Amino acid sequence: MGADAVPGAPPRTILVVCTRRIGDVLLVTPLVRSLKRAWPQATVDVMVFRGTEGVLAGNPDVTRVLAVGERDGIGVRLGTFRDTWRRYDLACSAQTSDRTTLYAWAAGRRRVGLLDPDKAPAWKRALLHRWAPFDNLRVHTVVASLALCDLLGIARRYEVVVGMGDADVREAAALIPRGSLHAVLHVTPKFPYKGWTVEGWTRLATWLSSEGLRPIVCAGAEDAERRYVADLCRGVPGAVDAAGRLSLGGVGALIATSRLYIGTDTAVTHLAAATGVPTLALFGPSNPVKWGPWPAGCITEPSPWQRVGTQRAGNVTLLQGEAECVPCLLEGCDRHVNSLSRCLQEMRPERVIREAKALLAGAPPAAG
Repeated sequence: MGADAVPGAPPRTILVVCTRRIGDVLLVTPLVRSLKRAWPQATVDVMVFRGTEGVLAGNPDVTRVLAVGERDGIGVRLGTFRDTWRRYDLACSAQTSDRTTLYAWAAGRRRVGLLDPDKAPAWKRALLHRWAPFDNLRVHTVVASLALCDLLGIARRYEVVVGMGDADVREAAALIPRGSLHAVLHVTPKFPYKGWTVEGWTRLATWLSSEGLRPIVCAGAEDAERRYVADLCRGVPGAVDAAGRLSLGGVGALIATSRLYIGTDTAVTHLAAATGVPTLALFGPSNPVKWGPWPAGCITEPSPWQRVGTQRAGNVTLLQGEAECVPCLLEGCDRHVNSLSRCLQEMRPERVIREAKALLAGAPPAAG
């Protein structure tokens, strides 16, 4: 490591390796934009896990997406190393995992990456020409990956890029009754421990409907998610069931035309924040400093969020659960992803409606 930028001619081919979840991939787009703006003639490819590539569809900064399997065996991984071997002038490892670092090492003639200074072994440090220290608690995920810009001597760009094309806009428009104002609710996080209650969502959606905003309820295409949304919508006047009916780009287009978005700690909530639409994020065990939705136009470092408390930053209100243990940074009260979190299960609909009302009015509270 050190203060000097990685030497060498301007790269013509760049690979960003971000093999993690959809939210991580979306939050690496500021780094991708920084690279593209620094070297506009370069091609910028992104390597991701298969199943997360949809969040990059339509991204104007990305030339190509390389999708690899999360559970690929050693033979398949060696094939990926062979196929990408030294293909790129520059490779950027945007996570600290062994696999991300190895993919960047194989692909790049020059390599930079993130490493945990307390845990990274010598062999891992040796694979990178330069590396930036990764702070898992006190630095936002967007800011963490932008540390690679400093190693490369380029300016940081902070905007989270939501890619959407004409087809996405048409897809979203087909769900919106002509002339109606709408709010978007994303009600099914990937893991139950990040979830709110059916009663809470129903009362919130009913209130939105009474205010003249049609609730459009989004979720994934899994059978359980479809049933959840269908049951919820049956009890809410005018609600639109959008579960599994939109691509990620379509969801982005739908949110971009809405008056308000409300969701839990999910990739879709990050996407909503990036559109600039008033966004209400319901948080429980997760660390807001690291995972709070990045507001549109934000340039705050190391994070726009504090660890504890209900807060507002830009177009986003982060409503945190009420409990002495919040945020515990654990996977639910029973310590596994399929358990529930009391701080979210006990979040009162009145609190959520209060913050939603304030966002619609463009005024406080965002307090408790």
